Amino acid sequence: MMTADELTGIIDQICPMYLVVDAGGRIHFAGPTLKKLRPDMSWKGVKFFEVFDLLRPRWVNSMDDLLKTAGAKLHMQFRESPQTSLKGVLAPLPGGKGALINLSFGISVLEAVRDYDLTSADFSPTDLTIEMLYLVEAKSAAMEASRQLNLRLQGAKIAAEEQAFTDTLTGLKNRRAMDHILARLIGSGTDFALMHVDLDYFKEVNDTLGHAAGDAVLQSVAQVMVDCTRHTDTVARVGGDEFVIIFEGVNEPKVLEALSKRLIRRLEEPVPYGGKLCKISASAGTTLSSWNPAPIEAAAMLHQADMALYAAKRAGRSQHLFFEQGMQKDEPQVAAQSQA
Repeated sequence: MMTADELTGIIDQICPMYLVVDAGGRIHFAGPTLKKLRPDMSWKGVKFFEVFDLLRPRWVNSMDDLLKTAGAKLHMQFRESPQTSLKGVLAPLPGGKGALINLSFGISVLEAVRDYDLTSADFSPTDLTIEMLYLVEAKSAAMEASRQLNLRLQGAKIAAEEQAFTDTLTGLKNRRAMDHILARLIGSGTDFALMHVDLDYFKEVNDTLGHAAGDAVLQSVAQVMVDCTRHTDTVARVGGDEFVIIFEGVNEPKVLEALSKRLIRRLEEPVPYGGKLCKISASAGTTLSSWNPAPIEAAAMLHQADMALYAAKRAGRSQHLFFEQGMQKDEPQVAAQSQA
């Protein structure tokens, strides 16, 4: 014959969340998983209704009532926190000596695994909970992999978009980015100023020292322009040695005049390259959105800044002018000057 301890050991493996209660409602045995849920509690001799709240059937108020639920589904929870929900079924013991109650977590199994750090060893080998946990773990792993992939794709998308709006040589915005920003500012009705900057004597640097020197000069110019502007401003390289600066929220000519003088003065500082000094200057023309009637057109403002720029070149270069009505772009004369 099998001893009580041997029988208990077998039940522990098959039903690790069982209780044996006597006719008076006192617990005699508890499965190993239940003991893990309350490791500091001494189960033996404790009354069932001191440990659990029986939620359904609602008419159960005593041990006699509980014994009448044989075969029915029981819904209960721990009285103390964490009040983990449990499902159960009761089987009476022979001779009216009490009952064996087999419990499970039901749909609260995920919370239980989290709250009590449970593993597969805490469940019956035939419990479908194990398979569900594997599926949940696999799903979590797949979702994490998907999240990481989405992050990489999003990062690649952002990088591609950034590259599409960036001048690769100088790191400044390009013409496409400038068009996008102008459209946003005009669409929002924000005041802004637009300055067109063109380098003087840049062709001479390329012709005498080579394109590598020219590239070094352009990179230096880009840094100067960034240093002389705010982080909210936009500096874009729109041609070989042409730049556009957009000053968001600026409509004061005095502010722009002071900035243009500082910028031109900085750009006149020689750029060292290969043991030699590359000397350039810059001319600039500016217009303001507030000078244009609605609806403002980006092309019209770019044309105004362009005409002011060429007026500055005709006036002797290395200076800045604001757009005025009646300005003309004398392209042949400017072209001849730029070759000088």
